[in-house]
Amino acid sequence: MRRPTPLPAPEQGTSPAIDPRERESDPPVRRLDPPRAGEEPRVATADAADARETAPVVPFWTPAPDAARTLSPRSAPSASDDDDAEAGTVGVRDVWAAARARRRALRAEVRRFTARQRRRRMVWGGVGVAFLLLVLGTLGAAYSPLFAVEKISVVGTTALDPSTVENALASQIGTPLPLVDSSAVKAALVQFPLVESYALEARPPHELVIRIVERTPIGAIQTAAGYTLVDAAGVALATTPQPPAGHPVLTVTGGLSSPAFTAVGTVFRTLPDDIRAQVTAISATSANDVTLTLGAGGPAVVWGNADDSALKAKNLAAIMAARPPSSVASYDVSSPSTIVVR
Repeated sequence: MRRPTPLPAPEQGTSPAIDPRERESDPPVRRLDPPRAGEEPRVATADAADARETAPVVPFWTPAPDAARTLSPRSAPSASDDDDAEAGTVGVRDVWAAARARRRALRAEVRRFTARQRRRRMVWGGVGVAFLLLVLGTLGAAYSPLFAVEKISVVGTTALDPSTVENALASQIGTPLPLVDSSAVKAALVQFPLVESYALEARPPHELVIRIVERTPIGAIQTAAGYTLVDAAGVALATTPQPPAGHPVLTVTGGLSSPAFTAVGTVFRTLPDDIRAQVTAISATSANDVTLTLGAGGPAVVWGNADDSALKAKNLAAIMAARPPSSVASYDVSSPSTIVVR
């Protein structure tokens, strides 16, 4: 058996090591209550054995019962830790439920902040739909038999018989007003030379109005077939064996396409109605020597060219009022500023 190694002797000037067993033999220090009034202070003494029996044993560190336990990375979890972990585990369903709740809350916030914009959009959408339905309903009604042509009226004719024009346009009866064929109307009116221009007017629900502007004849030109009534554009309106009553006879050098004929047409159209009714003949060899004849064998009116025709017509009316045609042989208005009466 191995003997214990003796401790080295303490050096001088240093205190020897104290044996723990000797420390236990020291008398303990007891804490006494303070003396009451009128009593003498007490001194308690006890030996080492009594002190060991009566002194409470205080541990070096006592953990608090409610203190939170912290595990180091190297410490193993206990059974209570496993129970806590199982009780607080977050599953996939919980994550999905939380995501759905968050989306619902977000949508609710968006709806709350965009309520006014949605209402405005709904109002404008309703207005647009109503307008679209109105347009579609109007178009549907207009192109339906509800607005079909049942009556054709011809206005603006004097020399032309309106009933003849209405019969020529009878093919448009039963056609919806927006679908009236303007080409077919034009083809029917071309048959009437007196029609210079026309306009279509729809009067819902069932009437179609044709407004006609007739050509104004300026006179009759003698041809091999007789006397042809023409207008200022040279369009032949009618042909008769004898000169038509109420229209002057035209004698123009160069025919209907000459400058002389153009000047004759311009002069005749600028005359007042009362003077125009008195003209029985018009002659012109060029565009600068237009001459009118008033009445049967009456005085001549030297007009000259077609320039300033409106002023010349005004001066002629004034001089004819002062000097009637029955008292003169001729009127010369070729110079608007100077009128010569013979």
